[in-house]
Amino acid sequence: MKATDRGALGLAAVLAVAGVAHFVKPEGFDAIVPHRLPGSERFWTNISGAAEIGVAIGVAVPRTRRRAATLAALLFVAVFPANVQMAIDWRSRSTPEFAASLLRLPLQIPLIWWAWRVRSRSGQAALAPVSGMS
Repeated sequence: MKATDRGALGLAAVLAVAGVAHFVKPEGFDAIVPHRLPGSERFWTNISGAAEIGVAIGVAVPRTRRRAATLAALLFVAVFPANVQMAIDWRSRSTPEFAASLLRLPLQIPLIWWAWRVRSRSGQAALAPVSGMS
């Protein structure tokens, strides 16, 4: 397996595990939904979980990888406000818990970089028609 595929499949796995976790243990995700968003926290937890699973599938498939990796980077940007909300809400928790919430904030940077790297390495070949189909 090429390194390009390993990086893409690793990203797909991270997205898939996170997406499934939204449905298996949604309470933790509900708690960090920014308070200003309309609707219920569970709605946003379900939408973000489904988006992560959908993007994971797209990243895993070479033909859709480039576009899906772009969406993964955008998704990592879009969920950043949840990490900010968590840091705000956890200010009164123990020092280690509050520190953990602050450490989550810069975690988005390597995730965005990883998605962009998968996108860049996918190249235009991923957009070519599948042989035998035109």
